[in-house]
Amino acid sequence: MTATLQGISSMATRQVLTELAQAYGQRTDARVQVESVGGVDAAKRVAAGEPFDFVVLASDAIDKLIAGGQAVAGSRVDIVESGVAIAVKAGAPRLDLSSEEALKRAVLAAPTVGYSTGPSGVALVKLFERWRIAQDLQGKLVQAPPGVPVGSLVARGDVALGFQQLSELIHLEGITIAGPMPLAVQIKTIFAGALCASSKQPDAVRALLAFMASPDAAVAKRRNGMEPA
Repeated sequence: MTATLQGISSMATRQVLTELAQAYGQRTDARVQVESVGGVDAAKRVAAGEPFDFVVLASDAIDKLIAGGQAVAGSRVDIVESGVAIAVKAGAPRLDLSSEEALKRAVLAAPTVGYSTGPSGVALVKLFERWRIAQDLQGKLVQAPPGVPVGSLVARGDVALGFQQLSELIHLEGITIAGPMPLAVQIKTIFAGALCASSKQPDAVRALLAFMASPDAAVAKRRNGMEPA
């Protein structure tokens, strides 16, 4: 029997990869385990040579691992496209998020704004800079530690307005998803998988990644707040 395929991913794809790994195992009898941690930490661990068969991260992080030789050139497979949603504590007043200007007003009015260490968090800070409100938000921005969902800070009341991948918010209790970011400023991230250079099962990994990118995986992706890439 093939040895268990060991993968590592960011927290954004934890739920969907767990579901897809189980579905693949039922189809093929393959055993797949995925460890999900903060994306920055996942990339560091793969870059340091920790033995994994595959890695799933934001596409730019995958490209860096390929460039560094820790992931195999030509093995990148785009799996999901993920958008950012906005969370408030359950029971909080409804927000107007219907336009870019409405979102800007909501951000300025919030006593605290939470964001992640992942690519969406980086893009959000750049958006605030483009809006020229970064100075106004000094002392109000709260960055969740790697691997800690922004939504958990919202649920505890530590953050009034939380921005994170929808996939990381929809399974949390104690929050209300106020809506997606308006289309004009929506932050989209492509999460991709790649074969790790340390893997001893390259063919099995390629077959797994092909399944994760196939139409058969689309329903699970949408159920977890994502779209096929």
